[in-house]
Amino acid sequence: MAEKDLIMPKMGESIMEATILNWLKKEGDHVEEDEPVLEIATDKVDSEVPSPYTGTLKKILYKVNDVVEVGKPIARIEVDSEDAAEVPETAPAPPVQEAKESEVQSNPQPVMAGVDEPGLQSGKGSNGQHQKERFYSPLVMNIARQEGISMQELEKVPGSGREGRVTKKDILSYLKARQTPQTPQAPQAAPAASPVKEAPAAPVSKSVAAPAASSSGEVEIIEMDRMRRMIADHMVQSKHTSAHVTSFVEADVTNLVQWRNKVKNEFLKREGEKLTFTPIFIELLAKVLKEFPYVNASIDGYKIIVKKYINIGMAAALPSGNLIVPVIRQADQFNLVGLAKQVNDLARRARENKLKPDEIQDGTFTLTNVGTFGNLAGTPIINQPQVAILATGAIKKKPGIVETDEGDMIAVRHYMMISMSYDHRLVDGAMGGSFIRRFADLLESWDPNRAI
Repeated sequence: MAEKDLIMPKMGESIMEATILNWLKKEGDHVEEDEPVLEIATDKVDSEVPSPYTGTLKKILYKVNDVVEVGKPIARIEVDSEDAAEVPETAPAPPVQEAKESEVQSNPQPVMAGVDEPGLQSGKGSNGQHQKERFYSPLVMNIARQEGISMQELEKVPGSGREGRVTKKDILSYLKARQTPQTPQAPQAAPAASPVKEAPAAPVSKSVAAPAASSSGEVEIIEMDRMRRMIADHMVQSKHTSAHVTSFVEADVTNLVQWRNKVKNEFLKREGEKLTFTPIFIELLAKVLKEFPYVNASIDGYKIIVKKYINIGMAAALPSGNLIVPVIRQADQFNLVGLAKQVNDLARRARENKLKPDEIQDGTFTLTNVGTFGNLAGTPIINQPQVAILATGAIKKKPGIVETDEGDMIAVRHYMMISMSYDHRLVDGAMGGSFIRRFADLLESWDPNRAI
C-alpha cells in the first residue's frame, strides 16, 4: 500500500503556521476520508484537519503543542488501494503561497500613492525607501514580549521563514545568541545576526518566565489562554498601526423598533429564524459602504486598496468571554431574510466553536453591537487590515422633540448611540462623519410599512 503525507493546510491570508492542539487519532488507527484527524490552532481560529484519504494512520510527525509551518507534512497515512490508485504516489504537496492582498482582489485598484513625509519611519528600510511592514505571528510576538525584545530589536532579527518572516526557531536562536556572553579577546567579532541561524533552538519552557507568586494570597495570577493572548496582540498591533479617531451620532430608531416588534413573530413563524437588529444594521451598512468606497478599503504602505466586494464582519462574544469576528461575504448580495439566516448561523456556530477558518477571513468592515451588554456607546479598535469599525449601542427610551403639522411635540422615542472608529491615515473627519451620519439617516428613515 502507498503512504501519503497529511499536510498542514493553508488556513488563510497571513497565516504561516499552526499549533497542534490535540490528535484525535493515534498511530495504527483507521481513518476515513474527510474524518477529522487532529485539532489545530492558528492566530485566527481553532479548526479540525480532516484526512484526504481512507487508510491507516501510520506515523505522527509532530507532538501536541508543536508549531508547524503550513505546507509541511504532519502525519503519514497508509492509503487503501482504491485511494492510492486515484492519487499518484509521487504527487507533490500543493505549493503554499502567501498571496499579497493586492493580488487577490478581483479588480485590484491602488488608487493613490502618497509622498514621503518627514518623520514617518515605520515601514521604511535602512536606505530610506518605503517597504511593506514586516509581519510577526502571535507566537513570536508573545516570546518577544516575555523576553523584553522591543519592536526595533525584533526588526533586526533575521528570519528564515517564507518572505523573510521570523519563525519560532529564529527568535529562540536569537535569544540563545543574545544571552551568550562575548569574550573580550574577540572585539572584532561579527554582529549577532551571523551566528543566529546556526545556534540551536532553546526549549520554549526556558524562555517563558514563571509567573510571580503572591505571598499574601490577596492576588491571583492567571495565565492568559491562547485566544486571549492572540486578541491582546491583535489589539496592540492595531493601535500601533492605525491612527484611531472615533465619531459619534445619536439616531432616533423609533420607526425601526416598532416595525421589528410588529413583524418579528411572523418572521420567526415563516422563516424559522429570529429577527434581531444585527441583519438590519448589516443591510444598511452594505448600502453605505457602496457610497463610501474608501471606508471599504485597506492600506499597504502609501497605497490604498479599494475592495470591490463587501464582506462585513460581526463581532461575536464567546462563552469563554473571548471575541471572534465571523464574516458575511458579499453582504450586499443578500436580502434581509438571507442576512438573518447568515447572522444566526454564524453566531450559533461561533458559540459552539464550529466556525471554519475561511469564515473569519477577508472582512472589509466590522460591526460590533456593544448594546448587547447594555452599553450606550463604545470606542472600538479597528480590526486590521480594515480602516473602520462601527459600534451600535443600547436602544433606550427617552423624551424627544417630534415635528408635526401642529408644531413641535415632546414624545417618548427610541434612541441609539452609534460610534465609528476609523483610520485617520485614510479616512478623515469629513468622510468618517459623513459615513456614520448617512447610516443614522437610513435608520431614522426606516419604512414602518415595509413588508418582510
